[in-house]
Amino acid sequence: MTPGDAESLGARFQRGEDAALGEMYQQYAGPMFATAISLLGNREQAADAVQRAFLQAWQAADGFDPRRELKPWLYAITRRAAVDVYRRERRSAKNVSLQLVRELPDDGPAMERVWYVAEVRDAFRRLRAQEREVLELAYYRGYTQQEIAAELGLPLGTVKSRTSRGHRQLADLLAHLREPTALAS
Repeated sequence: MTPGDAESLGARFQRGEDAALGEMYQQYAGPMFATAISLLGNREQAADAVQRAFLQAWQAADGFDPRRELKPWLYAITRRAAVDVYRRERRSAKNVSLQLVRELPDDGPAMERVWYVAEVRDAFRRLRAQEREVLELAYYRGYTQQEIAAELGLPLGTVKSRTSRGHRQLADLLAHLREPTALAS
């Protein structure tokens, strides 16, 4: 897409054309999702943030300056939406009833899977941002290392190093899951 096309898309969006919003979604939803998931570490929350970001952008369309680029404007809205989602989730987590916890099934394997998932998510969140970013693009978005390098504007060797470092860190953080006594009580 040429800069003229981007300006044209921005101008059509600013005028409120529905088709322009669809084109924006096709072009920017994936990268916006990657931005949101790098901030939130949760696919559902990231999808919620992207949906909120598009809604907020659409509501502010008439104030968009079509001489500006859409991408930085959308990413700024996405970051703010991700912060809003994080704050909302944090508030609701504080209000979780202990009764709900007591009602969860304690049927062994299902609870064990929940525990494993929680441990993996926690380990993933504890990675350095650089390693987490490349692993998210690889595992959540299905990108190849070449695609990650292009998306992030990094040399392929840097992506490979970060991927390797991230895998090592995850292995260390999750070593307790490999031990046979990890679930023994």
